[in-house]
Amino acid sequence: MHEVNLASIDLNLLPALEALLTRRNVSQAARDVGLSQPAMSRALARLREVLGDVLLVRSPGGGYVLSARAEALSVRLPGMLDEVKGVFREPVFDPAKVERTIRIAGLDMHGILLAPALMKRLATEAPGISIRIEGYGPDLIQRMETGRLDLAFATSSTPLPPGSSSESCAMDRLALVMRKGHPRANRKWTIEDYGRVDHVGISILGDAGSELDAQLAKAGVQRRIALVTPQFIAALAAVGGTDMVSTLSHVFARRFAETFGLVLKEPPLPARDFDLTLVWTAVRASDPVLAWVRGVIVETARATMDIGSAA
Repeated sequence: MHEVNLASIDLNLLPALEALLTRRNVSQAARDVGLSQPAMSRALARLREVLGDVLLVRSPGGGYVLSARAEALSVRLPGMLDEVKGVFREPVFDPAKVERTIRIAGLDMHGILLAPALMKRLATEAPGISIRIEGYGPDLIQRMETGRLDLAFATSSTPLPPGSSSESCAMDRLALVMRKGHPRANRKWTIEDYGRVDHVGISILGDAGSELDAQLAKAGVQRRIALVTPQFIAALAAVGGTDMVSTLSHVFARRFAETFGLVLKEPPLPARDFDLTLVWTAVRASDPVLAWVRGVIVETARATMDIGSAA
Protein backbone atom coordinates (compact mmCIF):
# COMPACT_ATOMS: atom_id res chain seq x y z
CA MET A 1 0.00 0.00 0.00
CA HIS A 2 1.30 3.46 -0.91
CA GLU A 3 2.30 5.49 2.17
CA VAL A 4 0.53 8.86 2.35
CA ASN A 5 2.77 11.88 2.92
CA LEU A 6 0.74 14.17 5.20
CA ALA A 7 3.06 17.08 4.51
CA SER A 8 1.86 17.07 0.90
CA ILE A 9 -1.82 17.21 1.81
CA ASP A 10 -3.78 20.33 2.63
CA LEU A 11 -5.47 19.38 5.90
CA ASN A 12 -7.75 22.41 5.54
CA LEU A 13 -9.69 20.24 3.07
CA LEU A 14 -10.95 18.02 5.89
CA PRO A 15 -13.66 20.40 7.21
CA ALA A 16 -14.81 20.93 3.63
CA LEU A 17 -14.95 17.16 3.08
CA GLU A 18 -17.00 16.65 6.24
CA ALA A 19 -19.47 19.35 5.21
CA LEU A 20 -19.80 17.95 1.68
CA LEU A 21 -20.41 14.42 2.92
CA THR A 22 -22.97 15.65 5.44
CA ARG A 23 -24.86 18.12 3.22
CA ARG A 24 -24.36 16.46 -0.17
CA ASN A 25 -24.79 19.95 -1.52
CA VAL A 26 -22.00 22.33 -2.52
CA SER A 27 -23.83 25.54 -1.60
CA GLN A 28 -24.97 24.33 1.81
CA ALA A 29 -21.55 22.85 2.59
CA ALA A 30 -19.94 26.19 1.65
CA ARG A 31 -22.14 28.02 4.17
CA ASP A 32 -21.28 25.50 6.91
CA VAL A 33 -17.54 26.16 6.68
CA GLY A 34 -17.66 29.83 5.72
CA LEU A 35 -16.55 29.48 2.09
CA SER A 36 -17.97 30.93 -1.09
CA GLN A 37 -19.62 28.48 -3.49
CA PRO A 38 -16.78 28.77 -6.04
CA ALA A 39 -14.22 28.11 -3.27
CA MET A 40 -16.14 25.03 -2.15
CA SER A 41 -16.33 23.80 -5.75
CA ARG A 42 -12.54 24.14 -5.99
CA ALA A 43 -12.20 22.27 -2.67
CA LEU A 44 -14.38 19.45 -4.03
CA ALA A 45 -12.26 19.26 -7.17
CA ARG A 46 -9.10 19.10 -5.08
CA LEU A 47 -10.58 16.40 -2.83
CA ARG A 48 -11.52 14.32 -5.87
CA GLU A 49 -7.95 14.62 -7.09
CA VAL A 50 -6.34 13.75 -3.76
CA LEU A 51 -8.68 10.87 -2.94
CA GLY A 52 -8.97 9.56 -6.49
CA ASP A 53 -12.73 9.34 -6.19
CA VAL A 54 -15.67 11.37 -7.45
CA LEU A 55 -17.17 11.48 -3.91
CA LEU A 56 -20.42 13.22 -4.93
CA VAL A 57 -22.36 11.75 -7.85
CA ARG A 58 -25.11 13.79 -9.50
CA SER A 59 -28.45 12.01 -9.14
CA PRO A 60 -30.80 11.66 -12.12
CA GLY A 61 -33.51 13.08 -9.90
CA GLY A 62 -31.44 16.14 -8.96
CA GLY A 63 -28.94 16.73 -6.20
CA TYR A 64 -26.02 14.47 -5.30
CA VAL A 65 -25.54 11.07 -3.76
CA LEU A 66 -22.39 9.70 -2.12
CA SER A 67 -20.06 7.34 -3.91
CA ALA A 68 -19.19 4.08 -2.16
CA ARG A 69 -15.88 5.61 -0.98
CA ALA A 70 -17.70 8.69 0.28
CA GLU A 71 -20.24 6.53 2.16
CA ALA A 72 -17.41 4.77 3.98
CA LEU A 73 -15.72 8.07 4.78
CA SER A 74 -18.93 9.62 6.08
CA VAL A 75 -19.03 7.00 8.83
CA ARG A 76 -15.37 7.32 9.85
CA LEU A 77 -14.60 10.98 9.28
CA PRO A 78 -16.51 12.64 12.19
CA GLY A 79 -14.74 10.47 14.76
CA MET A 80 -11.34 11.01 13.14
CA LEU A 81 -11.81 14.77 13.05
CA ASP A 82 -12.83 14.77 16.68
CA GLU A 83 -9.61 12.92 17.51
CA VAL A 84 -7.60 15.50 15.56
CA LYS A 85 -9.36 18.35 17.37
CA GLY A 86 -8.49 16.67 20.65
CA VAL A 87 -4.80 17.15 19.91
CA PHE A 88 -5.32 20.91 20.14
CA ARG A 89 -7.74 20.99 23.07
CA GLU A 90 -6.42 21.85 26.51
CA PRO A 91 -5.94 18.54 28.33
CA VAL A 92 -8.74 17.74 30.75
CA PHE A 93 -8.37 15.10 33.38
CA ASP A 94 -10.25 13.68 36.32
CA PRO A 95 -7.97 13.57 39.40
CA ALA A 96 -9.92 10.60 40.71
CA LYS A 97 -8.83 8.53 37.69
CA VAL A 98 -5.13 9.47 37.60
CA GLU A 99 -2.57 6.77 38.40
CA ARG A 100 0.79 8.44 38.97
CA THR A 101 3.73 8.94 41.32
CA ILE A 102 4.79 12.54 41.95
CA ARG A 103 8.42 12.98 43.03
CA ILE A 104 9.24 16.00 45.20
CA ALA A 105 12.58 17.10 46.63
CA GLY A 106 12.05 17.91 50.27
CA LEU A 107 13.13 17.43 53.86
CA ASP A 108 11.74 15.57 56.83
CA MET A 109 9.93 18.73 57.94
CA HIS A 110 7.90 18.65 54.73
CA GLY A 111 7.01 15.02 55.30
CA ILE A 112 6.09 15.61 58.94
CA LEU A 113 4.14 18.87 58.63
CA LEU A 114 2.66 18.52 55.15
CA ALA A 115 2.33 14.84 54.26
CA PRO A 116 -0.44 13.79 56.70
CA ALA A 117 -2.91 16.44 55.54
CA LEU A 118 -1.81 16.14 51.91
CA MET A 119 -2.22 12.37 51.78
CA LYS A 120 -5.58 12.57 53.53
CA ARG A 121 -6.84 14.91 50.84
CA LEU A 122 -5.38 12.85 48.00
CA ALA A 123 -6.99 9.70 49.40
CA THR A 124 -10.36 11.39 48.90
CA GLU A 125 -9.83 13.33 45.67
CA ALA A 126 -7.07 11.42 43.83
CA PRO A 127 -6.43 8.01 45.41
CA GLY A 128 -4.27 6.91 42.46
CA ILE A 129 -1.70 9.66 43.01
CA SER A 130 1.29 8.69 45.14
CA ILE A 131 3.83 11.10 46.60
CA ARG A 132 7.53 10.34 46.90
CA ILE A 133 9.62 12.82 48.89
CA GLU A 134 13.26 12.52 47.84
CA GLY A 135 16.48 14.13 49.05
CA TYR A 136 18.05 17.11 47.32
CA GLY A 137 21.61 16.20 46.41
CA PRO A 138 24.09 17.92 44.06
CA ASP A 139 22.26 16.59 40.99
CA LEU A 140 18.97 18.29 41.93
CA ILE A 141 18.80 20.60 38.91
CA GLN A 142 19.71 17.81 36.49
CA ARG A 143 16.98 15.57 37.94
CA MET A 144 14.42 18.33 37.53
CA GLU A 145 15.50 19.26 34.00
CA THR A 146 15.35 15.62 32.85
CA GLY A 147 11.95 14.99 34.42
CA ARG A 148 13.19 12.51 37.05
CA LEU A 149 11.99 14.95 39.69
CA ASP A 150 8.69 16.80 39.36
CA LEU A 151 8.83 19.45 42.08
CA ALA A 152 11.12 20.78 44.79
CA PHE A 153 10.59 22.76 47.97
CA ALA A 154 12.81 25.81 48.33
CA THR A 155 12.78 29.29 49.81
CA SER A 156 12.25 32.54 47.96
CA SER A 157 15.97 33.33 48.21
CA THR A 158 17.04 30.04 46.58
CA PRO A 159 18.54 30.65 43.10
CA LEU A 160 16.36 28.96 40.50
CA PRO A 161 17.57 27.16 37.37
CA PRO A 162 16.94 29.04 34.08
CA GLY A 163 13.36 28.64 32.91
CA SER A 164 12.08 27.51 36.31
CA SER A 165 8.91 28.73 37.98
CA SER A 166 7.94 28.92 41.63
CA GLU A 167 4.90 29.59 43.78
CA SER A 168 4.73 30.68 47.39
CA CYS A 169 3.38 28.00 49.73
CA ALA A 170 3.74 29.48 53.21
CA MET A 171 5.50 32.11 55.28
CA ASP A 172 7.82 31.09 58.11
CA ARG A 173 10.52 32.65 60.22
CA LEU A 174 13.68 31.52 61.92
CA ALA A 175 13.57 30.57 65.57
CA LEU A 176 16.50 30.25 67.96
CA VAL A 177 15.84 26.95 69.70
CA MET A 178 17.29 25.60 72.94
CA ARG A 179 16.22 23.36 75.80
CA LYS A 180 14.34 24.61 78.82
CA GLY A 181 16.91 25.21 81.51
CA HIS A 182 19.64 26.12 79.05
CA PRO A 183 22.16 28.47 80.71
CA ARG A 184 21.25 31.20 78.20
CA ALA A 185 17.53 30.49 77.96
CA ASN A 186 16.47 33.40 80.17
CA ARG A 187 18.59 36.11 78.63
CA LYS A 188 18.16 38.32 75.60
CA TRP A 189 20.55 37.13 72.93
CA THR A 190 22.90 39.31 70.96
CA ILE A 191 24.38 38.26 67.66
CA GLU A 192 27.72 37.80 69.45
CA ASP A 193 26.15 35.03 71.56
CA TYR A 194 26.09 32.88 68.44
CA GLY A 195 29.83 32.53 68.76
CA ARG A 196 29.68 31.44 72.42
CA VAL A 197 27.68 28.19 72.14
CA ASP A 198 27.72 25.02 70.08
CA HIS A 199 25.18 24.68 67.30
CA VAL A 200 23.28 21.98 65.43
CA GLY A 201 23.33 22.59 61.68
CA ILE A 202 20.95 21.25 59.05
CA SER A 203 22.68 19.78 55.99
CA ILE A 204 20.58 20.00 52.84
CA LEU A 205 23.14 19.69 50.05
CA GLY A 206 25.87 18.04 52.07
CA ASP A 207 27.02 21.31 53.64
CA ALA A 208 25.80 22.79 56.92
CA GLY A 209 26.66 26.32 55.78
CA SER A 210 23.69 28.60 55.26
CA GLU A 211 22.45 32.15 54.84
CA LEU A 212 22.61 32.37 58.62
CA ASP A 213 26.39 31.98 58.49
CA ALA A 214 26.56 34.72 55.87
CA GLN A 215 24.62 37.06 58.20
CA LEU A 216 26.91 36.16 61.10
CA ALA A 217 30.00 36.73 58.97
CA LYS A 218 28.84 40.27 58.17
CA ALA A 219 28.73 40.91 61.92
CA GLY A 220 32.16 39.35 62.39
CA VAL A 221 30.77 36.34 64.25
CA GLN A 222 31.62 32.72 63.57
CA ARG A 223 29.65 29.89 65.16
CA ARG A 224 30.85 26.38 65.94
CA ILE A 225 28.64 23.71 64.44
CA ALA A 226 29.12 20.70 66.69
CA LEU A 227 26.52 18.48 65.01
CA VAL A 228 25.36 18.34 61.41
CA THR A 229 22.24 16.39 60.45
CA PRO A 230 19.99 16.28 57.38
CA GLN A 231 16.92 15.98 59.60
CA PHE A 232 15.08 18.76 61.40
CA ILE A 233 13.58 16.34 63.90
CA ALA A 234 17.05 15.03 64.80
CA ALA A 235 18.26 18.59 65.32
CA LEU A 236 15.44 19.29 67.77
CA ALA A 237 16.05 16.04 69.62
CA ALA A 238 19.74 16.88 69.98
CA VAL A 239 19.00 20.41 71.19
CA GLY A 240 16.48 19.11 73.70
CA GLY A 241 19.05 16.84 75.31
CA THR A 242 22.14 19.08 75.34
CA ASP A 243 23.29 22.67 75.69
CA MET A 244 23.56 23.01 71.93
CA VAL A 245 21.21 25.40 70.11
CA SER A 246 19.84 25.53 66.59
CA THR A 247 18.26 28.13 64.33
CA LEU A 248 15.56 26.72 62.14
CA SER A 249 11.90 26.85 61.12
CA HIS A 250 9.68 28.44 63.76
CA VAL A 251 6.67 26.46 62.55
CA PHE A 252 8.49 23.15 62.88
CA ALA A 253 10.11 23.94 66.23
CA ARG A 254 6.79 25.17 67.64
CA ARG A 255 5.18 21.86 66.68
CA PHE A 256 7.69 19.85 68.78
CA ALA A 257 8.54 22.34 71.54
CA GLU A 258 6.61 20.44 74.19
CA THR A 259 7.79 17.04 72.96
CA PHE A 260 11.48 17.92 73.37
CA GLY A 261 11.15 20.53 76.14
CA LEU A 262 12.28 23.46 74.00
CA VAL A 263 12.35 27.22 74.29
CA LEU A 264 11.87 29.29 71.12
CA LYS A 265 13.46 32.75 71.02
CA GLU A 266 13.59 35.47 68.42
CA PRO A 267 17.09 35.31 66.92
CA PRO A 268 19.06 38.58 66.89
CA LEU A 269 19.35 38.56 63.12
CA PRO A 270 18.53 41.24 60.53
CA ALA A 271 16.61 38.79 58.35
CA ARG A 272 14.36 36.25 60.05
CA ASP A 273 11.33 35.77 57.81
CA PHE A 274 11.41 33.50 54.78
CA ASP A 275 8.99 32.33 52.14
CA LEU A 276 8.57 28.61 51.47
CA THR A 277 8.12 28.02 47.73
CA LEU A 278 7.37 25.15 45.38
CA VAL A 279 9.62 24.99 42.30
CA TRP A 280 9.22 23.29 38.91
CA THR A 281 10.99 23.51 35.57
CA ALA A 282 9.74 24.09 32.03
CA VAL A 283 9.73 20.32 31.52
CA ARG A 284 6.69 20.10 33.81
CA ALA A 285 5.14 23.51 33.21
CA SER A 286 2.25 22.36 30.98
CA ASP A 287 1.45 19.13 32.83
CA PRO A 288 -2.21 19.37 33.98
CA VAL A 289 -1.79 16.69 36.63
CA LEU A 290 1.15 18.50 38.20
CA ALA A 291 -0.68 21.83 38.00
CA TRP A 292 -3.51 20.30 40.00
CA VAL A 293 -1.15 18.65 42.50
CA ARG A 294 0.72 21.93 42.94
CA GLY A 295 -2.53 23.65 43.82
CA VAL A 296 -3.36 21.00 46.40
CA ILE A 297 0.15 21.20 47.91
CA VAL A 298 0.01 25.00 48.14
CA GLU A 299 -3.41 24.94 49.83
CA THR A 300 -2.28 22.25 52.25
CA ALA A 301 1.01 23.98 53.04
CA ARG A 302 -0.72 27.24 53.85
CA ALA A 303 -2.88 25.36 56.36
CA THR A 304 -0.08 23.35 57.96
CA MET A 305 3.27 25.07 57.40
CA ASP A 306 2.46 28.78 57.57
CA ILE A 307 3.55 30.87 60.56
CA GLY A 308 -0.10 31.83 61.01
CA SER A 309 -1.38 28.24 61.00
CA ALA A 310 -2.53 26.58 64.20
CA ALA A 311 0.19 25.15 66.42
